[in-house]
Amino acid sequence: MSAKELREKSPADLQKELLGLRREQFNLRMARATGQTAKPDQFTKVRRSIARLKTVVGEQRRAAAAQAPAPVKAAAAKAAAPKPKKAAAKKAAQKADEKGK
Repeated sequence: MSAKELREKSPADLQKELLGLRREQFNLRMARATGQTAKPDQFTKVRRSIARLKTVVGEQRRAAAAQAPAPVKAAAAKAAAPKPKKAAAKKAAQKADEKGK
């Protein structure tokens, strides 16, 4: 399936497709382990299909994140801000007290 066709599908459909490709990849590995491989080129085709699908899923995820409202991004940035130095000094002092006991 081409990337253009994958971009037209919904995220739920893409997850189902990914699950099917993973199962197919597993079945090919099992067949190879038992010496029953009929088409060795299928390994490459399935692996590339999985990569193509994961690329489209990542594109959709990034596009959805870019459309997220600004306040959510600001709140996330605020939560990721470094803690004041006083708190770090307090923790270091507590660790020193624990080692001294």
